[in-house]
Amino acid sequence: MRLWSLHPKYLDIKGFVALWREGIMARNVISGKKHGYKNHPQLERFKKQRYPLIALDTYLLNVYMESKQRKYNFNRDLIGFEFSKSKMEVTQGQMLYELKHLKRKLKLRDFKRYEKLMEVKFPEPNPIFKVVTGNIESWERVY
Repeated sequence: MRLWSLHPKYLDIKGFVALWREGIMARNVISGKKHGYKNHPQLERFKKQRYPLIALDTYLLNVYMESKQRKYNFNRDLIGFEFSKSKMEVTQGQMLYELKHLKRKLKLRDFKRYEKLMEVKFPEPNPIFKVVTGNIESWERVY
């Protein structure tokens, strides 16, 4: 499971669809509907929020909005209707790590998108996040 901190606009179709699917799976875990992955490190930052499900729904709303930009037909009914106005923090180190990780993936499966991404020095985050100073997040599994 990967819930990218990067703005979903950077993802290729395979990564983007996987993000939606895995985000919905994460939502089911946080809401108690599914028990697998409940200790997955990618969920830690959402679980730390005052209202974890609202934070995750806000994250997923941003993914959904990108799906509309791409003219995809994601099911809006899979997420809630309450959203957070506050931002979650993500470190600069995490953002740079994810950018590097995504570049490695795209180099193999979508070279055209990889070349475009090579122009990005520092990526935009998913709009639920605000970038703060720091290294790679403690919950990240570094490859």
